[in-house]
Amino acid sequence: MLKELLVALAVTVIIVSPSFAMAKDGCGGDCMVCHKLTEKEAADLLKNAGVTVKSVKPSPANGLFEILLEKEGRQGILFMDYGKKHIIQGMMAALPDFRPVSSHMQDLPRQKEVTSIDPKTIPTENAIIMGNPKGTKKVYVFTDPDCPYCRNMHTELKKLEKIAPDVAIHIMLFPLPMHPAAYDRARVIFAKKSRKLLDDGFEGRELPKPAGNEGKDGVDKIMAFGNANGISGTPTLVMPDGKVVVGGMEAEALKRMIDGK
Repeated sequence: MLKELLVALAVTVIIVSPSFAMAKDGCGGDCMVCHKLTEKEAADLLKNAGVTVKSVKPSPANGLFEILLEKEGRQGILFMDYGKKHIIQGMMAALPDFRPVSSHMQDLPRQKEVTSIDPKTIPTENAIIMGNPKGTKKVYVFTDPDCPYCRNMHTELKKLEKIAPDVAIHIMLFPLPMHPAAYDRARVIFAKKSRKLLDDGFEGRELPKPAGNEGKDGVDKIMAFGNANGISGTPTLVMPDGKVVVGGMEAEALKRMIDGK
């Protein structure tokens, strides 16, 4: 996971470096003198995402606006470039300690740190099962089809199926508010219970739109459970003993953890 974070950070550094920030000669250092984005303008630009724009501020890194948005009662952050042509999804971290930073930190809900969850309380009736549905060992993966880390994790889960034939992998679709299209993608995957759609979704392929309220109840129940139990990021894994692991891992390491080694 650290490797992917470093790559994401490197991309961010490239985007916000002075040569890409459209600075003018004689800039006094206050980017907001020349670059402005109102909440109304942001809402117009993001109107197809089905989100409500709550606030716009300069981001901790020059060259980007930071937008606080809300969808389905949950808040998240997007970054938009000064040219208002691109958005960036995900976290921003400060070097050298990779500490999360945000201009809206005080506006974001503080999640309780969760270290364990009773597997018996997880709404597994809303899961999609990979691996062996009758497996004696179970792992629960809260995952978002539009999360790049989850997509990497899905590849490892397919490997896990092959090396751990006694494991039932419960896929708990948990779309994040920072990924506006993920909710509908999760709904259609859940509604169809199709392995092909599940794999296509995590491979970034286009999926059909859900019809009416199709899949809404099941995904909403997973989201409600996750929010109530301190799950705020993806992928989040719950081991057979209830231990919570935030972030992805390779299939071999996950198998050892499931086996209690």
